[in-house]
Amino acid sequence: MPAPPPPPRLPPTSATSATSEPVSAPADELAAERAHLALARAELARMREHTLSLGADAGDAIAGDALAHTLWLRARALQDDPRTTLFFGRIDTEGAVGEDRLYIGRRHVTNASGDPVVVDWRAGVSTPFYRAGPTQPMGVRRRRRFGVEGGQITALEDEWLTPADTGPGDPDAGGTGRSALLAREIERPRIGPMRDIVATIQPEQDEIVRADVSTTICVQGAPGTGKTAVGLHRAAWLLYAFRERLARSGVLVVGPNRAFLEHVGAVLPSLGEITVRHTTVEELLAHAPVRAADPAHVARLKGEARMAQVLSDAVWSSVRPAPEALVVPRGSRRWRLPASQVQDILDELRTRGVRYAAARAMLPHRLAHAVLLEMERAGDSPDDRVQDAVARSAPVRAYVKQVWPQLTPGSVLAGVLGTGDGLAPDQQDVVWARPPRSPGSARWSVADLALLDEVADLLERTPSLGHVVLDEAQDLSPMQLRAVGRRAATGSLTVLGDIAQGTTPWSTDSWEESLTHLGKDPHADGTHLEVLVRGFRVPASVIGYAARLLPHVAPGLAAPESVRTDPGRLDVLQVPDAVAGTVAAVAAAAQDEGTVGVVVPDAWVDRVAAALTVAGLEHEVLDGEHAEERLLPVHLVPATVAKGLEFDQVVVVEPADIAAAEPDLRSGLRRLYVVLTRAVSGLTVVHARPLPAPLRQG
Repeated sequence: MPAPPPPPRLPPTSATSATSEPVSAPADELAAERAHLALARAELARMREHTLSLGADAGDAIAGDALAHTLWLRARALQDDPRTTLFFGRIDTEGAVGEDRLYIGRRHVTNASGDPVVVDWRAGVSTPFYRAGPTQPMGVRRRRRFGVEGGQITALEDEWLTPADTGPGDPDAGGTGRSALLAREIERPRIGPMRDIVATIQPEQDEIVRADVSTTICVQGAPGTGKTAVGLHRAAWLLYAFRERLARSGVLVVGPNRAFLEHVGAVLPSLGEITVRHTTVEELLAHAPVRAADPAHVARLKGEARMAQVLSDAVWSSVRPAPEALVVPRGSRRWRLPASQVQDILDELRTRGVRYAAARAMLPHRLAHAVLLEMERAGDSPDDRVQDAVARSAPVRAYVKQVWPQLTPGSVLAGVLGTGDGLAPDQQDVVWARPPRSPGSARWSVADLALLDEVADLLERTPSLGHVVLDEAQDLSPMQLRAVGRRAATGSLTVLGDIAQGTTPWSTDSWEESLTHLGKDPHADGTHLEVLVRGFRVPASVIGYAARLLPHVAPGLAAPESVRTDPGRLDVLQVPDAVAGTVAAVAAAAQDEGTVGVVVPDAWVDRVAAALTVAGLEHEVLDGEHAEERLLPVHLVPATVAKGLEFDQVVVVEPADIAAAEPDLRSGLRRLYVVLTRAVSGLTVVHARPLPAPLRQG
């Protein structure tokens, strides 16, 4: 891989040297910027105090509670974080009179007169901070970045974007991605949950973040390209730009497991957005407790899209032909609807395109209306009260129950899996060997949850949200994708994933196919596929090692390109005892700043944990549901939980066992690709057994 480009040559007036590390700016420059930071903090405190002083008297108790909750949310969003600054950058533009300066930060801060002190990074005027360059300066003369330590400005760095400032023969000066402060921020040690990346968003990322709310974006992102952070920042931008619309319809983030959601859960609150719901696919589809595990081939069959038609047929076949005439006594008269007339009503309701339960609710009223027409033909003058009484009468209710029975998701799915009705011969493996006595006693699997959700939507329409962010989408089955997609049936999605990291029996090989299952036309104007290949998290030595697996797991994908100045550290250690070697590697890695992730085969967790404890190395175990409450630097991670997480130093234990734990070679190598790309600074591979063949090559 070619060496990273040199840092830009800046004019002598810049507060940054031409080296790769920023230096302290002149005292007067730093003093002026620190004074502006103090002003911004004072104005933010004033705004928060003003919000807290507002009364919640809205005329009635319900409106008062709603107003009080709104004010509380506003005050919480205005809290200052002393660990960081209120702004991270500045752009100087040539205005109508002199030079205009805009400070770019995480939230909007104004003075008492309403003039901006800090501009929210999501505002339209902030876009040039992320996208301006020498070839398209977008009216920006200078872009300034700030170095921050402990909530104080410690350094600054300028990029001059206009030809008069960059000088002749220097077309690339100030180009985005060559800033020493930017590089230092990207390569900062990872401690605690994922941080926001508002200070380091790159132009190609910013275009995704600011895509219109009506656009569904699918992001194919290699490890370390920031796709997860981009998706979260897109949610924050949408809530800023379309707040009234999305406040009503809601925004949802769907992640692979609870540990991942805890890892990313601090990003949106740090940007002032605290109303977004985070969930996993299993939690989203929790129609019943999971008490069974399917073999891989059965899970794959249950996840296939053709199950949707099987379930639809099962639901609508429950509507029975009209067996006989409907007779409704009314006073001294008996009103009769022939079976053929009832059948016409049943057929018409089935073709209306409404859900099963909605059509069932219409049926008694349609029958009652037909009876009223008979009354009118006989010379009576019935009104709406008579029709309602007929619809609620015992004969009509009994007839509806007979021809259009009430269903539950569990009863429908239990019928399909218990009998195999509607299934193709090659799907018979999904049929239960021992059907349960009742749907309530059924032992449902994770794959069954998506099927239950499909039936639930056939019975009653699932409410749609305004926007859904779906991460690690390559791991969802077609039926799971359908379940997520119906939550955005009238909204849009941000779909994030990497085909090379698909590790489930049903992982996708085509984003077009996945988008189709999500209910979005991949070829429509409102749907776009974006590819991110520039890696900001994983250093070159680590990504180069992991990329040896790509030809075997995703031949059509290009290898990611690390743009970091630090190539990182890679150590591959063959040892006689993998557990003892792991303890030694962890002890060495723990000497460095930041977090240490120890990724082991799932079956090894207990013995490695015991060995770390004996060695006096305190650690947390990530089980996929939650982390322990202690905030320790060393994390013991089962291989199946590593996806989406990141650590400064990563120790991967016995790659051959990690790969062998998967049902086939390709999914095993994909799992290995995932765990090898979790490192931000250094990777140590500890093995006693021979490495998988692709890693031995080169």
